[in-house]
Amino acid sequence: MKFDYYIPTKILFGPGKLNKLKKQKLPGRKALIVISGGTSMKKNGYLERTIDLLKENDVDSVVFDRILPNPIKKHVMEGAALAKAENCDFVVGLGGGSSIDSAKSIAVMATNPGDYWDYIFGGSGLGKSLENSPLPVVAITTTAGTGTEADPWTVITHEEKNEKIGFGTPETFPVLSVVDPELMLTIPKHLTAYQGFDAFFHAAEGVIASIATPVSDSYALKSIELIAEYLPAAIEDGSNLEARTNVALANTLSGFVESTSSVTSEHSLEHALSAYYPDLPHGAGLIILSKAYFEFFADVNQERYKLMARAMGKKVEGLADREGADLFLEALAELQDACGVSDLKLSDYGIKEEEFPKFAENAFETMGALFKLDRKKITTEDIISIYKKSYR
Repeated sequence: MKFDYYIPTKILFGPGKLNKLKKQKLPGRKALIVISGGTSMKKNGYLERTIDLLKENDVDSVVFDRILPNPIKKHVMEGAALAKAENCDFVVGLGGGSSIDSAKSIAVMATNPGDYWDYIFGGSGLGKSLENSPLPVVAITTTAGTGTEADPWTVITHEEKNEKIGFGTPETFPVLSVVDPELMLTIPKHLTAYQGFDAFFHAAEGVIASIATPVSDSYALKSIELIAEYLPAAIEDGSNLEARTNVALANTLSGFVESTSSVTSEHSLEHALSAYYPDLPHGAGLIILSKAYFEFFADVNQERYKLMARAMGKKVEGLADREGADLFLEALAELQDACGVSDLKLSDYGIKEEEFPKFAENAFETMGALFKLDRKKITTEDIISIYKKSYR
């Protein structure tokens, strides 16, 4: 019953909320808009709308459009250089988690000297303290996956060293976030599934993390409930605004979980994979690992699993702890079946079994802090076993 609570982000949530941007008090007069290198932000008109709404609010903007699905350090540094050259005084992340994460990291390097990896803890990062406050960040999310609009965290890959590491400070919370489910209606089925499960595992790992609190549990269990109920419908019919809105809410709640609890070592295991195989979508990697991962921790999380099973619609009252825990694993498998992702495997992405020891070592070296939040120790051999079970 001891916890700290700090989420300073103002969130505009609901269909049509993007239009409110033109009347919001913004943290500057010139924005660097960070988007992916793909076509969706331009093709769907989201970039043009954002630029126009900023203009109506007397804000100029310049666009940086090189972000990859698994964002890399090189582009953080390029974006920061552009922000400096154009005298931008805040950063807008427009798109999915990769764009918003990159916006946060660019905001850090737009005001601080040296290289981004100077400030990273883990791997080859130097772990230096920031010398200056980052630029303010505004997040406009067009996906429901990472919850990054409601937390301070950003995940970037050092592409030359295969290190994918999270970073964040209280100053990398967005000052304003817009969560408009109308911007999510065009997401393809498979990405809807991957992103939805990313949010699910942020919540589920937040429940089993050793630092979970009553506050984080309330957010996490509601997020899990909403995803279990609405994600299959959002995948089946992407134009279903009710389903999209509820999955978007689940995603934002999962960001609250990230701010009040934490993910666990499942994310360390996945980051090691996508650091070497950037074509592996983060959410897909988590799905692939999840059955073996959550089976491994079932014995020390029986009460926690019962809470999640109940949130997913299972009747656990009167059951022994292990029986209740098994119902969560059953519900997880059923949800993956309903969402069409139960057959994903590591071998689908060209990953080789002989690389598993390398991935396990990378997980400990780059994201070792998350292992301290597990409720029992996991060894290199255990990680390799989870990878093997997920390889199929």
